[in-house]
Amino acid sequence: SSDSPFGRGKVKIMSKEYLSKKDIPPHERLIFALDVPDYQSAIGLVNELGDNVHFYKLGLELFVAEGYHRLVKELKERTKRVFVDMKFFDVPRTVGAAVKEMGGLNVDFLTVHGNENILQEAVKYKNGSLKILAVTVLTSLDSKDVADMFPDIVGEIGDDIIEKLVLSRAKRALKAGCDGVISSGLEATALREEYGESLIIVTPGIRPFENVEDDQKRTMDIEGAFRNGADYIVVGRPIKNHPSPREAAAGIQERIRKL
Repeated sequence: SSDSPFGRGKVKIMSKEYLSKKDIPPHERLIFALDVPDYQSAIGLVNELGDNVHFYKLGLELFVAEGYHRLVKELKERTKRVFVDMKFFDVPRTVGAAVKEMGGLNVDFLTVHGNENILQEAVKYKNGSLKILAVTVLTSLDSKDVADMFPDIVGEIGDDIIEKLVLSRAKRALKAGCDGVISSGLEATALREEYGESLIIVTPGIRPFENVEDDQKRTMDIEGAFRNGADYIVVGRPIKNHPSPREAAAGIQERIRKL
């Protein structure tokens, strides 16, 4: 193991590594979760981070604020990549229509949730370079939370309930034509062993250094996530809440380059 320069503790080194073989520029492997309440706060952070972040995730908080589409367009004008994390979940036709509309903004990643029919409809209406990512199990949930959601079938599933659920949803996502999944680093290895490089793995719940405000439960540090098979990592509050977000992002980029 090795020490983290940000004081997170020991980094667990896997006996077998699954470092991504995809042709992804190293500086794009960090996705910053732009979870702020309004357009001005978002642009302020984008300006501060500068060249230390090239890929941004925009979620629900910004979506309900004024200026969401304006922000997407401005990020694209700055040659940034954009991940729309809306977790579309509705009747298939509605999801397909939403994906079609979002495709007009030239975004790069879009999350969809639900069964195979919903995923198929999302894939049907994607255009350009848009990648559809299926949600597996949120990193804010642990095995107890999942068991509480499915109390009648927990006994049938047995141990490793989260890993089995992640693998099951990934299988259906690939069958539906999705480009990849959202998964914690804890399940990334199982996904790589099962599906190789056939899917994109985007891993949230990254905790590269101490972060007081936290509701994530299935977390992992930078090196562990990539060695387990992640193609991209999503980092939000550990950068946003740092005394110097620019310095925090630069430090993460340096650690990615060293892998």
